[in-house]
This record gives sequence, C-alpha cells and structure tokens, in this order.
Amino acid sequence: MRKLKEFIIEKLILVCGLAAIFFVVLIFLFLLKEGLALFKSVNPFAFIFGKSWYPISEPAQLGIMPLILGSLLVTLGAAIISIPIGVACAVYISEVAPSKTKEILKSGIELLAAIPSVVLGFIGMVTLVPWVKSVFHLPTGLTALSGSIMLAFMAMPTIVSVAEDALYSVPKNYKEGAFALGATHWQTIYRVMLPAASSGIVAAVMLGIGRVIGETMAVMMITGNSAIIPHSILQPVRTLTATIAAEMGEAVVGSEHYFALFAIGIVLFVISFIINVTADLFLHKRQ
Repeated sequence: MRKLKEFIIEKLILVCGLAAIFFVVLIFLFLLKEGLALFKSVNPFAFIFGKSWYPISEPAQLGIMPLILGSLLVTLGAAIISIPIGVACAVYISEVAPSKTKEILKSGIELLAAIPSVVLGFIGMVTLVPWVKSVFHLPTGLTALSGSIMLAFMAMPTIVSVAEDALYSVPKNYKEGAFALGATHWQTIYRVMLPAASSGIVAAVMLGIGRVIGETMAVMMITGNSAIIPHSILQPVRTLTATIAAEMGEAVVGSEHYFALFAIGIVLFVISFIINVTADLFLHKRQ
C-alpha cells in the first residue's frame, strides 16, 4: 500500500512538471504565431533597431530600440541599487543578526515581497516622484531614476531570500575551519562564506533582475512613459512591459500595432528565459 501511494505521488509530481513545461511551450508558440505575423510587412532589423515608436501614425513607425534601452536603463539602475543592499542584508541576517532579530527580519522581507506592484507604484507616485523632482530640480519626477529606485525596492526581497538561503547552505565546517585558523568573523564572511555561496548569490541576483525586467504596473506609473532614446537616467523612459500594458487595450486586432505588441512579448520572453536559465546554471554550479 505504501509503495502504491509513493508511486501515485511520484507520477502526480511528474505530470505537474510536464504540464508546466507544456503550458510554457504553448504560451511561446502563441506568441510566435501572433508576433511573427508582423514580419510579413515589417523588417525584423528595422523593428528591433528602429528609433521611433509611433504605432498609430501613417505609416506606422514600429522601432522598439527606445523601449529596449528604457528597459535596460531602468534595470541597470535597479541592479546597482538592489544588489549591494540585498547581499549585505542577506549576510547580516545569515551571519550577524541574533536569532530573534533574524526571524523578525525574515518575516518582514516576506511581507515586502507580498505587496502588490500597483500599490508600490502608487506609493512611488505620491512620495518618490516629488522627491526626485525637488532634489534634482527637474520639470518632472517621472524619470528612469524613480523607476530604478522603486524596482530596486521590489527586487530586494527576492535577492535577500535566495542569497540568505545560499549562505545558510554553506557547510558549517567551512566556518569552523576558518575560525580554527585564526580568522575573525568578518574575515570568515568575506573570504570563506561569500565565495562558497557565490553561485547561489549570483542566482539570487539574476532572479531579482528577472523580477525587475518583468515588472509592469510600477514602471508604467512612475517612469513617464516617454518612448524616446534616453541619454540620462533623469529622463522619462518607457519600458517594453509598460508598452504592452498601456497599448494592448487600444490596438486593433489583426493590425500591425497588434502584432507588434506580441513581437515585443517575444523579445521579453526570450530575455526572461535567458535570465532564468543563467540563474539556474549558477544555482546548480558545483565548485
């Protein structure tokens, strides 16, 4: 009877795993079906490297380079802010904080991860955007910097949680050996713990960046939605995700604009897939 239960459970897990892969493949095939229809009338090179996004003009100008650069600028800014703070928080929780403080901080981080992005976007509009405008004396605070700060705040729970788990999984004898050789606590963290957990920390960073790239509502609310090639982080930008969210409702089904939005979805899918595969490779790396 026990063996039968184990057999059923194993098969159910297998079916669930195969179903997840099947649904992802279906989503990608649907994106390909709708998105590749655009390239019957639009040059793929002109679509990716075009500098103008005016989908309802005559003729339509469907260049997504400003959207790609806007996404990359916001993502880079968020990574610069969130990675050092997130890793430092993970080190503190894992290696420095007392047990009671550790439990409180871990619970707080999990609560931060549960806050809806639209709520964070609203908070950013009310507090962060006016602050950026006043500090940098800008005509508007709806800039890439505002988006980067808010997205960094959203990425940190992922980075902290995964990096903390990576540090916790380092064998205890590594630390004990370092102490036995006369290393201080900080020397042990810097020279032993962090290198030993480096693959997990890199995976945490990649997963955090994946969260940033896929974010929609917050960036749509506080980055200005200006489809121009940015020359500064203090300029309004528009991201790939915000473009799909803002324009899908008004695109005529079967039009070039409609197919272009699905083509943007293909670009996002490929970027997210690359990030997740990279994170998985680092997570399972054996040093």
